[in-house]
Amino acid sequence: MFKNYCQKCVNPISGVNLNFDREFICSACLTHEGFKKIHEVEWKKRKNSFSKILNSYKKQKNNYDCIIPVSGGKDSYYQTHIAIEHGLKPLLVTYHGDNYLPEGDYNRDRMREVFDVDHIVFGPSQKKLKILNLLSFKLMGDMNWHNHCGITTYPVIIANLLKIPLIIWGETPVDIFGMFGPKDYVEMSNRIRIEHDLRGFLPEDLMKKSNGKLKPKDMVWAHYPDEMSLYKKNIRGIYIGNYFKWLPNEHFKLIQKNYGWKSRKEKFDRTYRTFSNLDNIFENGVHDYLKFIKFGYGRGTDHSSKDIRDNLISRTLGIKNVLKYDHVIPRDLKIWCKYVGISEDEFYFTADKFRDSNTWWIEDRKWYKNCIDGEIKSYGFTTFNINQINKFNKTRS
Repeated sequence: MFKNYCQKCVNPISGVNLNFDREFICSACLTHEGFKKIHEVEWKKRKNSFSKILNSYKKQKNNYDCIIPVSGGKDSYYQTHIAIEHGLKPLLVTYHGDNYLPEGDYNRDRMREVFDVDHIVFGPSQKKLKILNLLSFKLMGDMNWHNHCGITTYPVIIANLLKIPLIIWGETPVDIFGMFGPKDYVEMSNRIRIEHDLRGFLPEDLMKKSNGKLKPKDMVWAHYPDEMSLYKKNIRGIYIGNYFKWLPNEHFKLIQKNYGWKSRKEKFDRTYRTFSNLDNIFENGVHDYLKFIKFGYGRGTDHSSKDIRDNLISRTLGIKNVLKYDHVIPRDLKIWCKYVGISEDEFYFTADKFRDSNTWWIEDRKWYKNCIDGEIKSYGFTTFNINQINKFNKTRS
């Protein structure tokens, strides 16, 4: 039994925000099992609680009953579907990060039509987005910081400005991180936003590092409203995943059948799924490849782990997916490098700085890691000089 990976799914011990018990089961699996043990009677009570919450906001007679943050993805459609089904008049709010796939554009723009709702779509300057892509890549090894920030901030800004007290989110942080329990009923939190979505970096941090390229007026959209203001206006963000079983594959079938939602026509390089993350051409590609460089795993692992938990695939097939997809260099790497104006050599020079020394080591100037099949494999040459190599390997001892 190879103990560097969860023994139920295929998550590695290096998995972000994960813990493992004595049986080497990851916290995401343990949390998921907790949700699966919730009896149908309990789910019915949760749905009733959800209805009561919505009814209390409908009675307030605001111009809109709630805000729904949407990208146009399957979860966005499901959230809106549930809201409409419960008689709400929602305002949809989208943060537009500049690089939608064609199918993502199509799905996002059809929401106004198929749901008969109003929709605000906001996007920062393309020039500033390119600066943010490169800057956050260099600072934290994540070029999509602006997306994480925009998605979790801009809808709250609009709620605050328009005094719309209810925000309806989709999947709970419980499902994503495995850091809470099924009974916690986690709600929107600036703390979760900063620690996890923003990787601990605030807009001020990026402005300071931009050498004057980013000014306060460029980052208005990235500043979370004053929490006292939110408190006085009773603005609250709830997650549908606390009240309804979160079954992405079932949601996909529902919204495809009812609303003509389109999945990706062309297969992705780094995952077998074609219905996830269509709002950014780099999300399933170079962005995910960076996770592999940093922690040794990617979407092949993420999607397989979720599907194993939902009994859609076996762990054996999950392992095959990990070995097939996680290490693949995506075709959009060249596109992203051109987008921000750097070479591929510069990309690897920066990316290597974020390697996790608990996952990777260097021999003969090559990167090595333990793989899920129990083998040790090499994945490319290091950009480090001899002093950096010695220092990096020393941290492992």
